[in-house]
Amino acid sequence: MDERIVALKIDVDTYVGTRDGVPVLLELLARHNAKGTFYFCLGPDHTGRALRRIFTHKGFLQKALRSGAPSAYGLKTMLYGVLLPGPVIHQKCAGIMRQTEQQGHEVGIHAWDHTNWHDFLLKGDLGFVKSELGQAAKGFKQVFDRLTTTTAAPGWTVSPDSLALQDQMELSYCSDCRGSHPFYPVMNGQRFSTLQIPTTLPTADELLGRDGLTPDDLPDYYLQQLQPGLNVLTIHTELEGGVIRSSFSRLLELLAQNRIPCISLAEARARITDAPVCQLAMGMIAGRTLPVALQGAEVTA
Repeated sequence: MDERIVALKIDVDTYVGTRDGVPVLLELLARHNAKGTFYFCLGPDHTGRALRRIFTHKGFLQKALRSGAPSAYGLKTMLYGVLLPGPVIHQKCAGIMRQTEQQGHEVGIHAWDHTNWHDFLLKGDLGFVKSELGQAAKGFKQVFDRLTTTTAAPGWTVSPDSLALQDQMELSYCSDCRGSHPFYPVMNGQRFSTLQIPTTLPTADELLGRDGLTPDDLPDYYLQQLQPGLNVLTIHTELEGGVIRSSFSRLLELLAQNRIPCISLAEARARITDAPVCQLAMGMIAGRTLPVALQGAEVTA
């Protein structure tokens, strides 16, 4: 396939990202006739608890400052779950979530408690996974009156237990990892049946501040990085729908000018007729201070 296609994976991590960032992105996407898949956190916003990573993960503070996280999230959000109670997002923002689907975008589950999943999944057991995904599924059904068909793990953090539970949910696909092309995962020797559509491009927070890269540089950077076939870009409502919205708007303009379709992951899934089986393991990538799930070598037997 020589045609370049961009599928937008839109992570909605916080209450303010849902309340303020989603409407901004809906307007930008409508203006440029683009579609995306919005992955919503449904439960309490406990973003402030992520500050403990300053002490547990080397380089976390520097990365947060480099990418502009404090201005993206705002002071109040940084206090949720620490000094302020975290708003339960699906109770506060159900109307915005439904509006997203009504405007023709795909919607799915990101998490119940984003910080809890990201920080404790790899230390938890099957009961932890069932609790987090179960509460998220219940919240999603309360908002959309149906079950989800797709999930995307916070921080691209997965385990054999989380993959097994996703298989039980009979999802159309998941987008839990980083890689180069859609595949069926094998983790710790266990094969799973839910298709993975990985993020293929680096995210803005991984790029900003590295080698002097600024928000104004991102649109041309991404255009140059696009490969023939499917390219998956993960954006965040707190960044592309907030402090760097003008940069993202310019990227959408460039995609339209170059006649590069901007589609949802569901549309990408509909084009996939066959996919290999590949290894999946947690590992490090440039620009992040915590491990992420990485697509590995193809499994031939």
